[in-house]
Amino acid sequence: MTSLWKSTVVTLEMIKWEHSVFALPFALTGAVLAAGGWPSLRVLGWIVVCMVAARSAAMAFNRLVDARLDAANPRTAMRALPAGALSSGFVSGFVVAAVLVFVVGAAMLNRLTLELAPLALAVVLAYSYMKRVTRWSHLVLGLALGIAPSAAWIAVRGTLDARIVVLTAAVLLWVGGFDVLYACQDFEHDRSAGLNSVPQAFGLVTAFWIARVMHVAMLAMLCWLIVLFGLGKVAMVGVALVAILLLYEHSIISPKDMRRMNAAFFMLNGVISVVFFGFVATDVLMRR
Repeated sequence: MTSLWKSTVVTLEMIKWEHSVFALPFALTGAVLAAGGWPSLRVLGWIVVCMVAARSAAMAFNRLVDARLDAANPRTAMRALPAGALSSGFVSGFVVAAVLVFVVGAAMLNRLTLELAPLALAVVLAYSYMKRVTRWSHLVLGLALGIAPSAAWIAVRGTLDARIVVLTAAVLLWVGGFDVLYACQDFEHDRSAGLNSVPQAFGLVTAFWIARVMHVAMLAMLCWLIVLFGLGKVAMVGVALVAILLLYEHSIISPKDMRRMNAAFFMLNGVISVVFFGFVATDVLMRR
């Protein structure tokens, strides 16, 4: 039992489960917009369960699939699997358990969420192979997180509204942009290993510009979302703050200096999602 607990803790550290904060606030935004306020605690609870379970399954699966590549990359060689702190069998079992929790959570919401659960799993798990296939794997990761608000809308209403797909597109571009930046750290490794990425294909300078364009497009999508849902000044302030945070994120890293990449990637992006959710939720609740 002690060994099982220790392996579970190491697995949670490996997948950085706390970084569910990246997509969870956007899922909650979709839920609040769908309900026109707070959904029931039951629905919110199962949305959180599904979000954490899906991300946990996807991250553990990614570490499993990429174990050999991680071992060859100096930046990732000390991750739990290549370092021998975890066995592939245990991580495989963790993936299966997380998938089962996700499916149960989807079944507890409504029929459509259960019917779409295999599709959602296919998207979040497929990302692990994308760097072997396309330089635009960053957008697949963006889609994996971006489906969160649309999925939450379905969880609340049992149907899909085209308006919420705009938020899915915004999250796709946001995640795709910061994943392009993050991949710049592995520029040399990806080239030597034959992996595809925007930095590997176009070089670091162009990759930074592509990330900037994606983030500007993301802000445009958020503005469009405000118009579609008839939101007001509070939500607009939220978008303005997101813009300021993105500007700061891009100002602290450059193709010649990526020392603060972890701060930009892990800290600021978590703040961005929480800030946007907070202001949109406040706007919606003030209108009730």
